[in-house]
Amino acid sequence: NFKLKGTGPIQHHLGMQFTRDEDGTLCLEQTKYMDKIIDGYKRHFGSNPKTNVYAPLEKGDHPEMDTSEFLDPEKTKLYQSLIGALQWMVTIGRFDIMTAVVTMSSFRAAPRIGHLERIKRIYGYLSRMDQAKIRVLTEEPDYSGLSNYEYDWSRTVYGAMSEMLPDDAPEPLGKRVTLSHFVDANLMHDLITGRSLTGILHLMNKTPIEWYSKKQATVEVATYGSEMVAMRTCIEQIIDLRNTLRYLGVPVNEKSYVFGDNESVINSGIKIHAKLHKRHNMLSFHFVREAIAAGYITLTHIPGNTNPADILSKHWGYSDVWPIMKPLLFHQGDTMEC
Repeated sequence: NFKLKGTGPIQHHLGMQFTRDEDGTLCLEQTKYMDKIIDGYKRHFGSNPKTNVYAPLEKGDHPEMDTSEFLDPEKTKLYQSLIGALQWMVTIGRFDIMTAVVTMSSFRAAPRIGHLERIKRIYGYLSRMDQAKIRVLTEEPDYSGLSNYEYDWSRTVYGAMSEMLPDDAPEPLGKRVTLSHFVDANLMHDLITGRSLTGILHLMNKTPIEWYSKKQATVEVATYGSEMVAMRTCIEQIIDLRNTLRYLGVPVNEKSYVFGDNESVINSGIKIHAKLHKRHNMLSFHFVREAIAAGYITLTHIPGNTNPADILSKHWGYSDVWPIMKPLLFHQGDTMEC
């Protein structure tokens, strides 16, 4: 006899609007929250942000090298407020600005004038590219055409491995889902610390559901090392995601499909006789290979210009990423066209 309030089709939640395309596809938008933060921008600066930009930051920008004057305490608080609003925008779906926001967040304690100008640029980009939506596409992707490397890992150091499954998860119900994962790294993203940046995009069927962009905890001296660390991080997140879905009662495909653009890392993972030439990457190397030996990870190499994780691993130029960003955020159609 409990009386329910606010029932009916979902419309608004935590800054997101839920709408449908003409064909009925459910969409997640950020328009109302966008209007709110742009109004806040106008109150602080007296005008709308400039919309003559097509990327959150300049391609190859290094804000850590900025030597302009530090902001005064009042402007520092403003900077922190603007960053906080952008962080929530990333959380509710605008992963195209995530790398820029992650980078600029590292200067919150002592931002400079040049850093504030970059924040203004991000707001200008959002104002220009305000039609982004995440479309909930429930159809499983077709990976039947992928090369399938099947090896007998039982006679290797990993033994007869299998995926560790929870024994207290509920019985899975409903339609099966296939998980796809795109991973990339940007060597020496930060010129002062030498740290690389990891970018990862997770899709459930054809819908982006989780995104990750963060500086690595170690300094890697070669592209292989930074890409292998990124691959290990991706697989750690896959394990977490697969088990979370199982505890929610979702039937998960026995394999997750991981795509990366570093051929050496892919070959190190899938080829049973691969050797490690960089000892300090040993644990990442074995962690990745053990997951493949267990049979729930499939690695596939893709060209760098078709890897959507590029959006989350570097400061990109519009012409470089638009072909892979459009299917994910700006296109009424099949996400897997990317």
